[in-house]
Amino acid sequence: MLLCSCKFFYKKCFYKKEVQVINHIKAVVKKIKALYVRVSTDSQVEGYSIEAQIEFLENYLKSQGWDDYEVYMDPGFSGKNLERPAIQKLIKDCESGKIDMVLVFKLDRLSRSQKDTLFLIEEVFNKNNVGFISIRERFDTTSPFGKAMIGILSVFAQLERETILERTRIGLKKRAEDGFWRGGGKTPFAYDYDKETGTLVVNQERKVIFDLMKTLRLQGYSYHELSKVTGYDEAWIQGILNAKTNLGKIPYKGELYDGRHEAIISEEEYKQLQIIEKSRSRNQHASHYLLSGKIYCGKCGAKYRYQKWGQRIICYCYSQQKSKPKLVKDPNCNNLRLDSFEIEDAFLEQLFAMSLDENLFRETFHLSKTSLEDELKIRLEKTGKKIENLIQLLSEDIAKTEIKIELEKLIEEKTNITKELEDIKEKEQTKKSYEEIKNLSKVWTHLEFKEKRTIIEGLLDKIVVDGNTLKIYWNVSEN
Repeated sequence: MLLCSCKFFYKKCFYKKEVQVINHIKAVVKKIKALYVRVSTDSQVEGYSIEAQIEFLENYLKSQGWDDYEVYMDPGFSGKNLERPAIQKLIKDCESGKIDMVLVFKLDRLSRSQKDTLFLIEEVFNKNNVGFISIRERFDTTSPFGKAMIGILSVFAQLERETILERTRIGLKKRAEDGFWRGGGKTPFAYDYDKETGTLVVNQERKVIFDLMKTLRLQGYSYHELSKVTGYDEAWIQGILNAKTNLGKIPYKGELYDGRHEAIISEEEYKQLQIIEKSRSRNQHASHYLLSGKIYCGKCGAKYRYQKWGQRIICYCYSQQKSKPKLVKDPNCNNLRLDSFEIEDAFLEQLFAMSLDENLFRETFHLSKTSLEDELKIRLEKTGKKIENLIQLLSEDIAKTEIKIELEKLIEEKTNITKELEDIKEKEQTKKSYEEIKNLSKVWTHLEFKEKRTIIEGLLDKIVVDGNTLKIYWNVSEN
């Protein structure tokens, strides 16, 4: 054991000395200056040759007392992109630690694209502690003025990206207005895209499948049943059948334009599909469970779902169910899972108590309405403060990408809260009165399930589960 320990100690000491030697070698290696020069095919018009650029840069080096340098030369290459041999070698040498300063005669010699210039400065030079100097513009990233210029470049690069995006949007809108398909992306199921004409052409084989799905849907088949018949995903079938391109239209940014392609469904058939869609949407939660669609998570705001669990039926947050990512609000939500009867019994107990006591009914309504409004106003205020804080961080140029993503989420949350507050006011005109629920406890057990669901739709706004606490919000009126 002693021998092994000695060997290990010896190896460890030797390894540490070896690392120290390597680090020392790296430290004493003298880095070079990189002179980057470029001319494109229009060099005579530009007025400065490769030789003139090199001579100018060498004179500048001498004036600074710098003598170790290497010339990186791209003759006959355009500056519109970074697909140039010398600039690629320059990038690799910066990343390997060979270079400590890059010099160019003029900024556009490095690149004519603001986006590429910014990429080189921020992602290549700055990240590898490489300075950058452009002689003509007196641009030096090691100086305070140069650092400020990087920020200005960022602004113009962003403007360039947004300008390109705006031009693209204008082009896409013009194509839609003229009835052409936008191209790229996903082509509608029953069509092919003809690049030469820019239009959609009916694919007869897939149209047969589409017609089958359309006919069965109009006959009352659910998406689940259609999935069994065709083998396609339910959500996919829903998207295919309800696509407005089937009407011979081109949708773009919420607008519909007459397309140059053939319609594969009539206006009347499409309207019938939409009627079925709305009817199923209203009733989809009412088919199995008493409070489906009415229970919400108090921690993340997602809906609660019912699920069979052996002999039990439990309710839990959709954020804990990854099969439907669109319904997930917070993948880390740890709100409680409850037996369905716990929530339903609590709801019915309060409902029956109100139906037997008018004073309790009025008090419950008042507290429910006030509590919901206050809760939403508090959430709205907190969200507004978070947005203000993030905007302040953006102005300080801190973690822009991450902050923008979080800011978008908060703005969406603020919009949703505002809409909820507006909905409360709208519901005031359609609320149920006490007379309509009077003595409800006496007849409840004699009602059909659909009748119970109808009553719940009119009376109950929502139930919020927050740990062991249940908050019931009623859609009732004091009148």
